[in-house]
Amino acid sequence: MIELRSHRSIREIPEQDWDALDGVDEAPFLRWAFFDTLEQTGCIKKASGWAAHHLTFYQDDRLVGAAPAYLKANSEGEFVFDHAWANAAARAGMQYFPKLIVAVPFTPATAPRLLVAKGMDAALMHKVLAEALRKITEAMDISSAHVLFPPKEQAEALTEAGLILRYGLQFQWKNAGYANYEEFLARFSSKRRNQWRRERKEMQKAGITIDTLIGSDITPEIADLMYGYYTATVDKFHWGRRYLTRAFFEEIFKRLPGGIEVVLAKEAGKPIAGAFNFIGKNALYGRYWGASEERPFLHFNVCYYHSIDTCIERKLGRFEPGAGGEHKMSRGFEPTITFSAHHIQDENFAKAVRDYLVHEREAIAREAADPEIAFR
Repeated sequence: MIELRSHRSIREIPEQDWDALDGVDEAPFLRWAFFDTLEQTGCIKKASGWAAHHLTFYQDDRLVGAAPAYLKANSEGEFVFDHAWANAAARAGMQYFPKLIVAVPFTPATAPRLLVAKGMDAALMHKVLAEALRKITEAMDISSAHVLFPPKEQAEALTEAGLILRYGLQFQWKNAGYANYEEFLARFSSKRRNQWRRERKEMQKAGITIDTLIGSDITPEIADLMYGYYTATVDKFHWGRRYLTRAFFEEIFKRLPGGIEVVLAKEAGKPIAGAFNFIGKNALYGRYWGASEERPFLHFNVCYYHSIDTCIERKLGRFEPGAGGEHKMSRGFEPTITFSAHHIQDENFAKAVRDYLVHEREAIAREAADPEIAFR
């Protein structure tokens, strides 16, 4: 028999037990220390609509599965947009919030959401998770539960267990085993190759250097710089939110020293821009960027070109630069389907969502298959 438990803090779960689960090593933002840093530095708090509700599964007092989960009082910081669902529920006289999400906060990146102990039947554990989400929504009398950005195989397993499948669309770089950047460029038209070479040369002309910092190279001063770049960027947009605190940046570089890199641009030795990336087992995840000086093509070089070089050098399979941005297609990124899985407690509302998602999935699949994206 498998027992479900819920936790209001990651600290209720032993760190060594969590980090021993299969899937944790796929990405540093799945490690216990990442979730703990979010909680301890004030990024996760009820006042901003986030309350930890982590799920664990025990068999004979052994941790056999876990999923990071939160009770949400809004839909901010999730990047699987369900505002239309919330509005429809309100028009129908239903209370949409709170809801439960299985997700990594503020991180629209594909990686395991159900972490499973070695030797356990993964297919069985996905059925257990799906049933747990149904039981929780019923017991707590909440509208819904949502698993955000699982890998395709996890999304399909949850769909087979009765959840509703949803597609999203991101623009990601895929490594076809390129030996170097020029080999990657060779698949594109001469016009596109010349454009990218010209944009990269602008950095050299301007005397701008771009370097990758990892581990002890990321000093407290660099952490402070990155927080400043982060806030400057989110403050530019009306939809921007300062989800992360200064304390988070101070702590996370220390607690995940090999899992995070900073791409730093300097002009005449002075930092002018930077990007914060997670280093996964087979993927690089771009998360935050900012600049104190505006320069032509600076963003493309710091956030895209430099990291493509890095992925080729490290033989990483893909580069996920984050949500949104069709402009990424003109820099070699491909439309890529992402996944989420959903349980809606109200049967009539669930049917309406299910019917809508049939058409949405078809539209996204067509967009992802658009031959125009090849830029040949």
